[in-house]
Amino acid sequence: MIIVSILLSIAAIGFFCWLLFALAVFALPLIVGVTAATWAYSTGAGWLGAGLIGVLAAGMTFGIGQLLLATVRPIWARLLIAAAFVAPAVIAGFHATHGIVKHTMPSETWRTVFSVIGAIAVGIVAFTRITGMAAPDPTTEPVSHA
Repeated sequence: MIIVSILLSIAAIGFFCWLLFALAVFALPLIVGVTAATWAYSTGAGWLGAGLIGVLAAGMTFGIGQLLLATVRPIWARLLIAAAFVAPAVIAGFHATHGIVKHTMPSETWRTVFSVIGAIAVGIVAFTRITGMAAPDPTTEPVSHA
């Protein structure tokens, strides 16, 4: 029975790490959506109105980010746009890793070290996914000649 619980714990940790990597790209739209929904609810929009405002704000944030990545040409501007999406993902990765590691590591120093490593890993994955979603630059695409 102990072996089954250990295996289930490892599977659960693996599932939550996969979920974190898959959803890290959406950290900025989530933050914007929750903030907009909280604002709408506090102004009297109700639960349904606040939820609708939050979903619309999150969708617009993601859509505008993708539009900017597709249309902006200077590489420094594209890096700034990607950094705006990656920074919340790094923070989320740090806290998620810290939440997992605090149950297994007795030392605060090693918890912080592993949390920073997890944040870096989540940041790299989020950066590659954000830049992978952007349209390729037509000036750098190879041209096929028929």
